[in-house]
Amino acid sequence: MSQPAEVWDGGWYAAARREPSPNFGTRPPGAAVDLLVLHSISLPPGVFGTGRVRDLFLNQLDTAAHPYFAQLQGVQVSAHFFIERSGCLLQFVDCDCRAWHAGVSAYRGRDNCNDDSIGVELEGLEGGHFEAAQYQCLLSLTQAIRARYALRYVAGHEHIAPARKADPGPGFDWFVLQKSSAFDGMQFPHQTILR
Repeated sequence: MSQPAEVWDGGWYAAARREPSPNFGTRPPGAAVDLLVLHSISLPPGVFGTGRVRDLFLNQLDTAAHPYFAQLQGVQVSAHFFIERSGCLLQFVDCDCRAWHAGVSAYRGRDNCNDDSIGVELEGLEGGHFEAAQYQCLLSLTQAIRARYALRYVAGHEHIAPARKADPGPGFDWFVLQKSSAFDGMQFPHQTILR
């Protein structure tokens, strides 16, 4: 599954639009990057194509622009990648670094999933459907990530922080991933069932 070196510039994926976020840190020594965490987000919720998710991850969100944004005042979050409804891919954090996407979390017997995961946000509403272009982008992205990092697990935010989060939710089609060679051999959450 090797790819040309130019696919990656360090931990930056060449096919993504680079938007460096200040919200990141170093991974702990010896962290094995083996988990892909999938999220959904839209700002305001259910409204797409606003550019507000980008603004949030860059600490540039105008919290006075919409009543929902008031609760995001001072919040510092990021993900490694964001896939827009069109399939356009943005990268905010070098994959060699720790993005701030998981929060308080645990999975496969480990706490603090930010330490050893790569976070991918899909533009969407928790529980809603996602576009074919987003799935296609996610499959290509995952194949590229697996050429550089030893991913073994994939989970939703709902699986790593079930008491707090419910995204991407029931509208996300895990079967698209399960039947793709990009995810061959990866372990899925027990809540997802092959059709």
